[in-house]
Amino acid sequence: MTTESAVLEEPVVKKQELPEFELVNLTINGQSFKLKLQPWVSLLDAIREYAGLTGTKKGCDHGQCGACTVLINGKRINSCLTLAVMRDGEAITTIEGLSDGVVNHPLQDAFIEHDAFQCGYCTPGQICSAVGMINEGRANSLEDVQELMSGNICRCGAYNNINAAIMEVKSKMA
Repeated sequence: MTTESAVLEEPVVKKQELPEFELVNLTINGQSFKLKLQPWVSLLDAIREYAGLTGTKKGCDHGQCGACTVLINGKRINSCLTLAVMRDGEAITTIEGLSDGVVNHPLQDAFIEHDAFQCGYCTPGQICSAVGMINEGRANSLEDVQELMSGNICRCGAYNNINAAIMEVKSKMA
């Protein structure tokens, strides 16, 4: 009996080249932006560096602080964790888009009235997250608000005032 040894061939793997640039159509705050971006550019960097809207902040760049929160079709996301090419054609709202330039969003006014910021760095993400949370309709109590806003960090510790502002707006919307 003879034994034949099988020769294992290495599978041929062709290196797939990523396109150097992609044309991405982003609608940010109702304005259309046609951007030529490298496919690995985050939505956060596209908003700040290419669209020139600097209200959205870069905190940790790892999805742990919430400073970069924006709304995609009314739902909150951490813009540092999504690629701009993944959001082609979607409606994006940043802190700049919540106000029409004359009248503030009710949450913006409530944050001012309740002094719900100290240094202000987290405020755009806090407000966008709160708008998204209210849109979700799941926050029925202060405890719900605290839990659902826990992805947004305020290093100054203005949580009581932030929660008071959110609860005031929720009560007026009920």
